[in-house]
Amino acid sequence: MVDYKTLGLVNSRAMFSRAINGGYAIPAFNFNNMEQLQAIVKASSELRSPVIIQVSKGARQYANQTLLRYMAQGAVEYAKELGCAHPEIVLHLDHGDTFELCKSCVDMGFSSVMIDGSSLPYDDNVALTKKVVEYAHQFDVTVEGELGVLAGVEDEVASEVSHYTKPEEVIDFVTKTGVDSLAISIGTSHGAYKFKPEQCTRDPKTGLLVPPPLAFDVLDAVMEKLPGFPIVLHGSSSVPQEYVKIINEHGGKLPDAIGIPEEQLRKAAKSAVCKINIDSDSRLAFTAAVRKVFAEKPGEFDPRKYCGPARDLMEEMYKHKIIDVLGSDGKLAQ
Repeated sequence: MVDYKTLGLVNSRAMFSRAINGGYAIPAFNFNNMEQLQAIVKASSELRSPVIIQVSKGARQYANQTLLRYMAQGAVEYAKELGCAHPEIVLHLDHGDTFELCKSCVDMGFSSVMIDGSSLPYDDNVALTKKVVEYAHQFDVTVEGELGVLAGVEDEVASEVSHYTKPEEVIDFVTKTGVDSLAISIGTSHGAYKFKPEQCTRDPKTGLLVPPPLAFDVLDAVMEKLPGFPIVLHGSSSVPQEYVKIINEHGGKLPDAIGIPEEQLRKAAKSAVCKINIDSDSRLAFTAAVRKVFAEKPGEFDPRKYCGPARDLMEEMYKHKIIDVLGSDGKLAQ
C-alpha cells in the first residue's frame, strides 16, 4: 500500500472547492509519456496552477504502474525545482471501469480515481460507484463518478451515441454513492472527431465546421439540483486547427477533425464545472511537432530532436489552456 501523501500528491477536494467559488476550472491533462508530463508540470508550475495529471486504464498499462508511481513523485519534485514550493498535483485514474482497477490505483498511490459505470443500468452504476467510494475514502482518496454517456472514441472508451445526463437523477446518485465529483454529459465528446459533419454547420468565410453548442440548459439544471457540487466535463479538447493543418500538410490525414469551442469551455469553467479534461489537444500538438521535424529533417533519428519540439509545443498549448480557457493560473493554495 502506497500513501499518495508520501509522494507529495494531494487529492482534489480542496482545489475543487476553491475553483467553484473562484469561477475557474482545474486542468486535467492526460499523459502517456515523459515529454507530456514534463510539459504539464512546467506549464502549471510556472503559472502557479493546481493541476490533475491523469492516466487512462490503457495509459497505465502502457507506462507500468510502478514506473507511474515514481513519475508522479518525480513530477512533484520537478515542480519544486521549477520554483513551485508547494505544488498541488493530483494523480488521477481516468475512466476506471472496474472496482479492481480503482482499488489497485488507490493501493499504488493515486490520490483520485474515476469509476465510470455510465454504460451500466442506473442501479448497477450506483452500486459499483458506491463500492469504489467506500474503499477509496478509507485512504482519503477522492472519487469521480459519471452520469450520462459521451460519444466518441479515446483509448478504450467508446460510444456511438451521446446520452445527456438526466438532472432528475443527480441528487439520488450523489446521495447514494457519496462521490466527491460528478462527470456529466452536455454535448462534449471523446477524441479528435467529436462531431459528424452532418451535425455541424460550415462557416461561410473559413469553410470550417462549426459544432453544435453545448447543452448549458442541462448544466444549469444539474447545478440547480446540486448547488456548489463539483461538476466535471470530459471530452473537452478543442482540436486546434493549426495543429490539424500542420499534421495534414506533413503526411497526416485528419479530415474534418473538430472539437469544443474554447469560449464555451470558458463559460462552463465559470460555473460549477471545476475540472475540465483535455487529452486529444496534447496528442495533436505532439504529433504536429514530430511530423514537422520528420518532414523537414528526414534524416533525423535522435528522439530528443523530435520529442523536444513536441514537448515545447505541448507546453505552449497547456499554458494557453490554463490562462485563457480554464482561468486557473495563480490559483495555488500557497
